[in-house]
Amino acid sequence: MARAEPPAAPTLTEVAAAAGVGRATVARTLGGYGSVSPRTREKVLAAAERLGYAQNQLAKSMTTGRTNTIGVVVADVGNPFFAGLLSGVAGAARDRGYDILVISTSESLAAERRAVETLLGKQVDGIIIASAAGRSEAVPHLDGALRRGCPVVLIDRAVDAIDADTVVTDNRAISAAVVSSLIDRGHRRIGFVWGPVTNQPAVDLDDVPAVVAGALWSDGERLLGYTDALRARGVAFDTALVSHSLQTEAQATRAVNAMLELADPPTAIFATEADAVTGALRAIRRRGLRCPEDVSIVGFDDSSWAEVMNPPMTVVAQPMQAMGSAAADAVISRIEGVDGPTVWTELPSALIERGSVADR
Repeated sequence: MARAEPPAAPTLTEVAAAAGVGRATVARTLGGYGSVSPRTREKVLAAAERLGYAQNQLAKSMTTGRTNTIGVVVADVGNPFFAGLLSGVAGAARDRGYDILVISTSESLAAERRAVETLLGKQVDGIIIASAAGRSEAVPHLDGALRRGCPVVLIDRAVDAIDADTVVTDNRAISAAVVSSLIDRGHRRIGFVWGPVTNQPAVDLDDVPAVVAGALWSDGERLLGYTDALRARGVAFDTALVSHSLQTEAQATRAVNAMLELADPPTAIFATEADAVTGALRAIRRRGLRCPEDVSIVGFDDSSWAEVMNPPMTVVAQPMQAMGSAAADAVISRIEGVDGPTVWTELPSALIERGSVADR
């Protein structure tokens, strides 16, 4: 018995006939361009739904010059922070009729350049990027995207060399608040994991700006917040209490272990990434120390595991989904023709105090 052929997909002409309007009117309505009265729009959409018409996205892009696609470039899609950003981007984009294409770069600037070229080749309408470039580094790949008419929005990390809309959190202010809260509770020896990756760490506070200039923006801002609080409260800066190694869990373990071997070890650790928290806890427990009785810890980014740990972890909670949503709104606004000067959006983080910090 011959297999029945599936029914042919309805065409734009058939939708026009069912709605009693011209084909051009249907194209304008379903393509989202031009002027169509509300009553006509309602008739066309009802006819399209009744016939099961699915618009051909390629045809739409040829007509409007858009693909309704946003490229998103992040360092690590497996990192809970970036996963939260992506969730916010995807939700806001979907609500406004856009899809996203995501590329993970493993903090490689070379991979980031390839990612941007790939996305431009796929004719994305805009790009949201957590750049691996240092705050003062040149970014010709992003300048090139802007020159080609592709809006770029920076997320989580600012880059001084590019004039683009930027969505970040208050890294410097919240880091200063964390360190001040530890000082309020009697801590004077406070380890900082991680500082910016560098072979020339700051020996004193006067050296910090040079370290920050070559760092990722978020890393630099957190170190500045740390030193702001020390300076404001008259607490001595000790370069041995700041980790500048590669930012992996294993390196965090080594860095904190080295701090704990000092003649005057830290009584508190401020760990600015999830892997830094895990590495710090491993170092503390391997030495038979207790948290918070022997060493207090404050982590970065809240999660379900932070609340159920023993003790529950005091953390900085960043508004990850709100950041993603704000970045999506920003890039879509540019895609859809909003002009004007670039916009800096800085969202507040919160210090959530639980049980991993004790008084000294």
